[in-house]
Amino acid sequence: MLTEPKDAATVILLRESSDYEDIEVLMVKRHQDNAFVPNRYVYPGGAMDEDDYLSNIEKFCHGLEQKIPQHLIDDISPPEKALGAWVTGIRETFEEVGLLLAYESNGTLVSLKTNEQAERFMFYRQLLADRKIKLIEVLENEGLLLAIDRLHYFSHWVTPKALSIRYDVRFFVCEAPEDQKPLHDGFELVEHRWIKPQDALYKYEHENFSMVLPTIMTIKELCQFKTVREVIRSTEGKNIPRLLTKMVQKGNQSVEIMPDGSFWGPSPL
Repeated sequence: MLTEPKDAATVILLRESSDYEDIEVLMVKRHQDNAFVPNRYVYPGGAMDEDDYLSNIEKFCHGLEQKIPQHLIDDISPPEKALGAWVTGIRETFEEVGLLLAYESNGTLVSLKTNEQAERFMFYRQLLADRKIKLIEVLENEGLLLAIDRLHYFSHWVTPKALSIRYDVRFFVCEAPEDQKPLHDGFELVEHRWIKPQDALYKYEHENFSMVLPTIMTIKELCQFKTVREVIRSTEGKNIPRLLTKMVQKGNQSVEIMPDGSFWGPSPL
């Protein structure tokens, strides 16, 4: 029986490289015991929760005047899930790597520079991961607004029909906050690293740096940009098709391929 894909979101966090000649992307490695893409390098993200698209979530979002989620994502049902994709991306980024994309009441991004701030928000992070608190409660307690204006819709991928675990994933690009440092959760994720897109592709081809096809293709697309601003500008008016990849048998291996049958690089399996 065909498994229906769950709505999900992932965030491609970007920063300028230390030599200011390229960009770097934050990648995380999934635990070997994960049921979905174990041992693969991916971006922070996960499945949408019902709380991510509650009717009152709008009042906790900054940037709705610049973004109309239902216009940018018009192929999701019910329509309120469109905004939920942005919320999911922010929540999952906080849970998985500890970066909170939210504004203080004075309009500045949350800063976790002091030990007190870092400890307080890491406590929230653990409560969220354990489902002992809701994201809205964190926002209410701290007087914060989600920085949905910093997430830019980049691509749309759907897990192949042949797989038992499937996701309908919206990919966003976002400049990483300067005053926060990523830290993988140590549970679902066992590693995090900043890496140039070109280096990620090289490691995929020549070293033990496994990625799934949507990650490979988005990394390949990022290779054409030299600055974070260029990446963000590329999303303006971008046509974003729904890409449903396929699984084919090659010898004794199942290989994920693009909808048109193409594939870039060596087999990921």
